[in-house]
Amino acid sequence: MMMNPAHGAIGSDEVDAREAQQNSFADIGGNGEPHREARRVNNDPRANKHKGNQVRRDRRDVHGWVVLDKPIGMTSTQAVAVLKRLFNAKRAGHAGTLDPLASGGLPIALGEATKTVPFVMDGRKRYRFTVCWGEERDTDDIEGRVTATSDHRPTREAIEALLPRFTGVIEQVPPRYSAIKVQGERAYDLARDGEVVELAPRPVEIHHLILVDQPDNDRAVFEAECGKGTYVRALARDMGRILGTFGHICALRRTLVGPFSENDMIPLDQLEALCDRAASGEGSLADALMPVETALDDIPALAVTRADAARLHRGQAVLLRGRDAPTSSGTVYVTVAGRLLALAEVGNGEIIPKRVFNLTGLTASTGRNERN
Repeated sequence: MMMNPAHGAIGSDEVDAREAQQNSFADIGGNGEPHREARRVNNDPRANKHKGNQVRRDRRDVHGWVVLDKPIGMTSTQAVAVLKRLFNAKRAGHAGTLDPLASGGLPIALGEATKTVPFVMDGRKRYRFTVCWGEERDTDDIEGRVTATSDHRPTREAIEALLPRFTGVIEQVPPRYSAIKVQGERAYDLARDGEVVELAPRPVEIHHLILVDQPDNDRAVFEAECGKGTYVRALARDMGRILGTFGHICALRRTLVGPFSENDMIPLDQLEALCDRAASGEGSLADALMPVETALDDIPALAVTRADAARLHRGQAVLLRGRDAPTSSGTVYVTVAGRLLALAEVGNGEIIPKRVFNLTGLTASTGRNERN
C-alpha cells in the first residue's frame, strides 16, 4: 500500500508527523489536558457510519483501558474517536501514536485512566517490522520518495553479525520526518519545505533486536524491544547503510506497549460486536475494559484505611504511623478496600496525594481485574 510521502513516516514513539502537522485538537493527552494532534480526512467507514442524523447522546463517565488492535489505514486520532463513540465516553486519549501504516497495540485510556497515560508511554515497546533492502526513502518507510538505490543484498550471516551493534544504549539520529523541534520548528515541516534538516544523534536503548525471518533476498523481518524515543525507521535506515545497501520499513506491527501485550488487544470488529450485544442487553462494554491501575503495574501499591482515604481524597497529606508503615519512598498508588484512590508520593513519614481518582461510572468488570 503506497501512501502520500508528504505525510511523514512510521515507527516513532514521538507524536507522529502525519497527525501532528494539522494542529487540530484531539481528546485528552497524558496529563488529562487537551493536546494537539492531527485529524486526517476520515476515509474509514467505521469512523463515519453513525454520523448524519444521529441524535447526540449525553456522554457518560467511563474509566479504564482498551487496548485496540489497530487496523492498518486508521490514524490514532480516528481510533480514539471511534472508541469514544462506542463507549459514549466523556474523555479519551491514546498512549503513544501508532501510524496509519502500522497495526497492533494502541492503548486507549478512557476517563480517569487518562491520568495514568504517562506511565504507559514511558514503558517499553515491542515491534515486529519488515525491512525492504535496496532502497532508502526520505521518510525511511514505504510512503516516502526513493532517494538512493543499491543492487546489493545482505546475507543472513551479515545481518545477524550486525545486530549486537544495535543492542543496548546506542546513538541514533532521528528521521528527517519526525516531530523533533529544530529552532522552534518541527523537523517534518522543514523537510517538507525542502530544507536540509540536520538532527543531532540521541541516546536510545534497544533491549533486544533479533532477525525473525528472511522471506527472500529483498526482505528481512525483525523483532525489537526498545525504550522511549526509539525510531524503528532510523533503525532500518542505519542497518541498511552499514550492510552496504539501503533499507526502509515496509511493514510494522506493535506487539507490546508498557504493561499491555498482544493478549490484551481487541480487534475493532470484536469491539463493535460487543457494543451491539451490549445495546441489546446481552453483554456489557465493561467486559472490554481493563482497570485503570493496569497502567501502574510497575508502581508499588499502598492500602490505607477509609479515614486516611477521606483525607487523601480531599488532597490532604496523611501521616504514616505504626510498625507496618512503609519505610520506602517514591511514587505509589493508593487503594482503599481494594479500589484505586490516588497516585501519591511517600516521603518524610507522609503520603502526599498527587492525582486523585474518581471512579464513579462504568469501570472494568470483575473478570478483567485478573490479567491474562
